[in-house]
Amino acid sequence: MSDNEDVVFKQFEVERAKQGRAKCKKCKEPCKAGELRFAILNKNNPFGDGPLKNWFHIKCFCESKANKTKIEQATTNDINGWDLLNDDDVKTVLKHIPITVAATQESTSKKSSSSSSSTATTTKDNLLSQFNWLVEKIANEPSYNNKSAIIKKYLNEGSNKKKFEGNQELWLKLLIPKVDQRVYNLQDKQIVKLFSKLFNLNQEDLQQDLYAGDVSETVAKFFKKSKAIKPVDESKLTLMDVDKFLNELESRTKEDEQQKHFEAFCKKCTTNDIRTLIRLIKKDLKMNCRERHVLDSLHADAYECFQKSRDLKLIIEQYGNGNSSASKSSTKMGFKVMTAVSPMLAEPCKNFDKALKKCPEGFYSEIKYDGERVQIHKHGKDFKFFSRNLKPVMEHKIAKIKDYLPKAFPNADDLILDSEIIMVDTTNGNLLPFGTLGKHKKEEHKNASACLYIFDCLYFNGEDLTKKKLKERRKFLETNIKPIKYHIELSEYKLLRKKNELIDMTKEVLKKGLEGLVLKGLDTVYEPGKRRWLKVKKDYLLEGKIADSCDLVVLGAWYGTGKMGSRFSIYLMGCHDEKLKIWKTVTKVHSGLDDMTIERMHKQLTPLVEPWNVNKKLPDWVRIDRTLIPDVLAKDPFAMPVFEVVAAEFTNSDVHTSNSISMRFPRITKIREDKSPREATTLDELTHLYEESKSGINIDELNKLKSNSQSDDASEAKSTFIKKDLSSSSMGAMKRKADMKNASNNKEHDDSNESTPIKKVKSNSTEMEEKIVESDIFKGFILFDNKCVSNELNDFRKHGGKITKISKEANLVIHDSSEIKDDLENLRKQFTPTCRHYQKSWLIECLETKKIANGLNHFVKLRQK
Repeated sequence: MSDNEDVVFKQFEVERAKQGRAKCKKCKEPCKAGELRFAILNKNNPFGDGPLKNWFHIKCFCESKANKTKIEQATTNDINGWDLLNDDDVKTVLKHIPITVAATQESTSKKSSSSSSSTATTTKDNLLSQFNWLVEKIANEPSYNNKSAIIKKYLNEGSNKKKFEGNQELWLKLLIPKVDQRVYNLQDKQIVKLFSKLFNLNQEDLQQDLYAGDVSETVAKFFKKSKAIKPVDESKLTLMDVDKFLNELESRTKEDEQQKHFEAFCKKCTTNDIRTLIRLIKKDLKMNCRERHVLDSLHADAYECFQKSRDLKLIIEQYGNGNSSASKSSTKMGFKVMTAVSPMLAEPCKNFDKALKKCPEGFYSEIKYDGERVQIHKHGKDFKFFSRNLKPVMEHKIAKIKDYLPKAFPNADDLILDSEIIMVDTTNGNLLPFGTLGKHKKEEHKNASACLYIFDCLYFNGEDLTKKKLKERRKFLETNIKPIKYHIELSEYKLLRKKNELIDMTKEVLKKGLEGLVLKGLDTVYEPGKRRWLKVKKDYLLEGKIADSCDLVVLGAWYGTGKMGSRFSIYLMGCHDEKLKIWKTVTKVHSGLDDMTIERMHKQLTPLVEPWNVNKKLPDWVRIDRTLIPDVLAKDPFAMPVFEVVAAEFTNSDVHTSNSISMRFPRITKIREDKSPREATTLDELTHLYEESKSGINIDELNKLKSNSQSDDASEAKSTFIKKDLSSSSMGAMKRKADMKNASNNKEHDDSNESTPIKKVKSNSTEMEEKIVESDIFKGFILFDNKCVSNELNDFRKHGGKITKISKEANLVIHDSSEIKDDLENLRKQFTPTCRHYQKSWLIECLETKKIANGLNHFVKLRQK
């Protein structure tokens, strides 16, 4: 027997290239002298006695699937030259090649990157089985305080009831998986598909079981039935194994890569292990325990500090491992620039009195921009941008912003800002709708720019500003910013102290199509993660009476998740297109019903629907986008229930088939048992409601909330915004100034009683005459002068309306009957598409009730000639 045969053959080798002559088998470029390279060894060498070495660059090695598969089954014990690498070389190799560090090397070598982080991985306190046990114990405990006590006891005493010997940072990281920034892009249906292949079982069987609502339970249940991989009887996996698996899973985006990765790991799992693994991937351990309850196990102040730093390692250094020296002074722990801070939030304001009570000294009223919340961190020349949920903002949204920030804040080295990013039309300054920040949507708006509206500063050159009052922070912000039009601007705000001022400003903002207002007390500090501000939106006010609403029919449904599993709790709502005689989708809604009503609706819907999926051809009676195919579809839409659905606003949506009309933040407010599907909102009526919504007709209902105090004169709310007018966001400061000037001029020429102002209408197309205005009921309406309304023209003028004989200027036409016979194309040529066509009864009702009547009750139908 030769000496060579006594030596154990190793399949891999790593070293620094000696002469730089060998070429990489992947990219065909030479491995330069002194450069790290990795080889696969082949015993059968036709060119000599030693093994044949196929060399690769470190970065190129895993680009070959075959190589990746081989190395995943090996450890560092299978690599020649591993023991000769220095620390930096080890880190470089591990970064690019998924090698399992052998246990002997991990515990003895100084090169191991994880050896200094915790005690030996073999301790019982680091076993996945212990983690499973603790999670189940927490889930079964109803008291939040007791949940925290359970975690505290284990992290202090460990499994031996004496001292915890595990990795505390890793335990806490896995106990609050929603904080984990890793992204796996695995939805429930993808997980079912993946594991049905792994287990060699029928995918449809797993899919049917998934309707129970918990994908982790489905996978664990069918793991026991697996024909390919069987669960082990006893788990030997550690939390380090799980953490490493999740790290590698994040980088595997292709289905076959994910399947191989799961296959190797499942061979070591019990059913409990696989259940926990899936729940970690879904970032929900199903134990009803939030971040606060987990961190309270460390210290009463740990959660508050975590809201500022979001750095778990820093929190553990301060409070962990039984640190009894932590005290109240620890709450002074400052920000860590480039680490996300929990944003301060706003709670709904359902009445204006609440705002006055909460901020009796007055408040800043800011426009609620309909964009995306962005937290900006600057450290020297480096930037980071975090979304509302503290994830990195997509690069295409902020790519150009980076160039303008140093110019806007020339004196800032370290900086944390709170802002909203929204697309702005650079030709007229108008704010574009929500959703236009998307990569493809941006391409449709060639003359638009992403603009940051800065509304708060948390940190500036080493100074924590959050403990300063809002008025001081705002002044500091104004002093240190150099706004750049359409790119970096200050948010617009106004100082309000009276209820009527707030009502008038709310009306003004909503009529301009903006989302609403955010109210902030003058003396409030910035509290990360707390809901201390107020948000005013039209669907919150008057119990939703001024919100956009309609009666829609249930066309299909999806099974819920969690406690709503196995029940229909998400509904696909639609309306009927009477011209084409088909049903079209409007929105998908899942909120508004309590548990008992959901249960009742499930029983009612079950005999009326049939299972459906994306592979089945849709029936001719309905149009549904492929991305919205429900789990069950109506057998007969005319037999389905009708829901009253209220939303923040009507919107445009590419995926809904009802003329692209949809609803934002929809919720069910009533089950219309008094209405059949034939009486629900039709597509024509929905289009009409959409157009009315955009004109802000219902907003004048807010006048009912006004007080009678003379000191609350409505004109006070017409003043311009502080620092920056609203011209760039469609509020029109120049227009307001002109209105105020005209009002002043009119007042000078007013010889009548002050309570009945006289206005002059000067227009080439509308009638020019001096008129007494009794109210502003018809303010914004321009009525087409036809013989139908000849007797009502004077009354229409008295109540704020205008008259025109030019059809294209009109936004309102009154008809004698409920139907008109005309050619649709002819009507479109004569009037604008948004022009409203009502019966005369609408005008009469408005004049009698002194308010705008619901146009739906006076709708005019078109009958083709």
